[in-house]
Amino acid sequence: MITLVLGGDVNIQGRATPATAFERLSPLLQGADLRFVNLEGPVDAQAVEALASAGIDVVSCANDLTAMASLPVLDRAGIAHCGAGANIDAAHAPAVLDRPGEKVAFLAYTSLRSRGQSALPDFPGCAQAFATTAYQPDPRVAEIPGRPPLVRTTPVPEHLERLVADVERAKADSAHVVVSMHWGLPGPELTEYQVAYGRAAVDAGADLVVGHGPHTIQAVEVHRGRPILYSLGNLVFDWPAMRGRHVDGLLAGCMFGEEARLELIPVRRNADNECEPLSGDDAGKVLRYFADVSALRSTKVSVRDGIASVSGLGVGA
Repeated sequence: MITLVLGGDVNIQGRATPATAFERLSPLLQGADLRFVNLEGPVDAQAVEALASAGIDVVSCANDLTAMASLPVLDRAGIAHCGAGANIDAAHAPAVLDRPGEKVAFLAYTSLRSRGQSALPDFPGCAQAFATTAYQPDPRVAEIPGRPPLVRTTPVPEHLERLVADVERAKADSAHVVVSMHWGLPGPELTEYQVAYGRAAVDAGADLVVGHGPHTIQAVEVHRGRPILYSLGNLVFDWPAMRGRHVDGLLAGCMFGEEARLELIPVRRNADNECEPLSGDDAGKVLRYFADVSALRSTKVSVRDGIASVSGLGVGA
């Protein structure tokens, strides 16, 4: 039985005492076998203290090339990383962690940023999962001129093939595979390519897909008994341009094993930009929203006592 706690986007900068950045979340992080977050931006020797003090075990660096500067810092702190590397093979290599007799592999990809940041055979960068965009005229545009077009997005075929191959290879060597995706647009609406990549990862053997990037909470979908968390939103986030914006996020607690479970607790950055768990009516409001958008993906989410529980795990796996 393996337990994980997963958070969304993390940006640490400008703190007098970086080691206390996750202090108010500590009760939710303790006790898990593994803790994961997405690293949105680089960390230096001081900022990495926040991750180490919180017990973060593994991070995604599949965001942009600034993450490359963080890799030696993370290595010195003993924090595993995935999604970026000195070349394409390193960027696509999983971070594999041993826990209670089982290996858990983490893979990470980005659908955002420019193509110039892709890892190449002899050039550093990130593991990419890009998409193409097309615009389809609204079916009623002839009778109602000016109706906006439908936006259609499709995974880049070679990126999708590489992701599927990565997951299959990781699954052959590890008991569990977690795929991290940096993707999407702000708001509740999912793009078509998110669904395509997320389901393909599960079909290839991923036990969990965890998304981030929109800076907002998005739905969870259960596909073949495995959860796809489309976006957990922000966690600890010090980027000045985000101050007072997109303040809500989710911490996900996942249990792998015969009795798979997924529970989510809402968090919010307060007026001092400190991230803390929500309770009472504030927690209920965030979780009801999460349940409503997840229902649109045919996924049942139950809310009770400030915790959301996802149904249907393991069914059809």
